[in-house]
Amino acid sequence: MSLRTETAPVRTATTTPPTGGLPAGRTTGTRRGRFVPYVFVGPAGLLFLAFSLVPIVIAVLLSLRDSSTSVGDGDWIGAGNFATMGSDPLILTALGNTLVFTVGTVPTSMAIGLALAVALNRPLPGRGVFRALFFVPMVAAGVVVGVVMSWIFNGDYGVVNNLLEALGLGRLPWLTAPGWAMVTLVIVVVWTRIGFCMVIYLGALQSVPTELKEAAAIDGASRWARFRTITWPLLRPTTSILLILNVVFSLQAFDVIYVMTGGGPGFSTTVLIQYVFRSAFIDARMGYAAALGLVLVAILLVFTLLRQRANRKAEEMH
Repeated sequence: MSLRTETAPVRTATTTPPTGGLPAGRTTGTRRGRFVPYVFVGPAGLLFLAFSLVPIVIAVLLSLRDSSTSVGDGDWIGAGNFATMGSDPLILTALGNTLVFTVGTVPTSMAIGLALAVALNRPLPGRGVFRALFFVPMVAAGVVVGVVMSWIFNGDYGVVNNLLEALGLGRLPWLTAPGWAMVTLVIVVVWTRIGFCMVIYLGALQSVPTELKEAAAIDGASRWARFRTITWPLLRPTTSILLILNVVFSLQAFDVIYVMTGGGPGFSTTVLIQYVFRSAFIDARMGYAAALGLVLVAILLVFTLLRQRANRKAEEMH
């Protein structure tokens, strides 16, 4: 007698997906998810459109007109404003002053900032307080710095001249003589910027491997030799970025110069951005000022691209 066991066939449950191949409710959620990034990017995009892109378009339109007030004012002259720059002696003066100001502020602030960073990177008592004190001028408003420094360097009652007179050295025309006015501006801007350079260099110094310096010290290398052969090569990417940043800061320096000298005496401290302001709001040459501003933007764009390139190189080295 044989026993037969019959097994019922297993039926596989199949579900028919809705139209489109997605479960119910997924299509709407996916479509909504596509718009989520635009919700977050939208406010920043509107700000960029209102305060960056639109002003640039207006500046381009102004630069093509012989305008004194607005976009619709003045005759259409095309590249006439740019052609005028070739025969304008003041633009050469402004470019020369900009070059002198940049050369005077950038290397000096970087060198002093590096020296302070090296000094304050060591275990010294109260070094946190000194770091904060050197950084305070960087966060102060430029207008406030300009007003205070105008009092300090005043030729009649300034603290600096009173101190020089007490030492028997005589008074100096800090803000009234062409040469001394530029020197005064360089001193003030360097004082405000060394804290920034110090902080950047401090961060770079703290990332230098101590093992390399200890090994060099064991081999008998002096402190200067260790800095020259180990520390300084590792600081070069930071120095490149800091150099470009400081150049951009110097090209954009306006508030301190405007408050302390106003571009004078004469045009001895009139830098390019100061000349743009003067052409627009004093000489009522809005179209020409817009053309000058575009030239300044082009210069800043070049240094911005250089900064991005330096950032990429620094990331590749790390």
